[in-house]
Amino acid sequence: MTFTTALLFSIVALAAIATPGPTVLLALSNGSRHGVRGALPGMLGAALSDFVLVGAVALGLGALLAASEFWFSMLKWAGALYLAWLGIRMLRSRGGFDVPVAGPGGGGRRTGRQVFFKSFLVAVTNPKGYLFCSALLPQFIDPAVAQTPQYIAIALLFASLDVAVMCIYAFVGARAMRLLTASATRWLDRTCGAMLLALAASLAFYRRGNA
Repeated sequence: MTFTTALLFSIVALAAIATPGPTVLLALSNGSRHGVRGALPGMLGAALSDFVLVGAVALGLGALLAASEFWFSMLKWAGALYLAWLGIRMLRSRGGFDVPVAGPGGGGRRTGRQVFFKSFLVAVTNPKGYLFCSALLPQFIDPAVAQTPQYIAIALLFASLDVAVMCIYAFVGARAMRLLTASATRWLDRTCGAMLLALAASLAFYRRGNA
């Protein structure tokens, strides 16, 4: 991948990643409740999903979703239901802060796993990501040279940009944690929850032709 190609891909990917979506909303919420360090597992989960998305495109699974109404619908409804479940849980938030406890017997490890899998599952069950990557990535792949190294480079670049953007959202959330009261954090959680429910509804009505 040339520098120019990498730069163009970064600009397009950054514009897509920075647009508020489920994973960045989770990063914002995680930052407000656990701090930037506590939000890191969620960022790693989202980064892992980026490798899954790029790998799926490289293997042709994105094209399968674009062609198969059944598998597209299965993934779409799984993603919509999971987003709705997370949104309802956040709407029921009682506020306050939940900084993980480090060390043996603490809740940090369990909370870290939960944060990781929430972000991973939200991203990996979103069919929009597969269709978006299927339409975008081939434009930056040179068919005249080995494609595997190109897809690996794109995945690394995509994941790095994703983590950088989520760090910003988590930092904003962490700053809010220091400035806001427990009642205010409850409303922050509820706002993010309402937005996740809205995204779940939009995903439920999403059609492949909208990609």
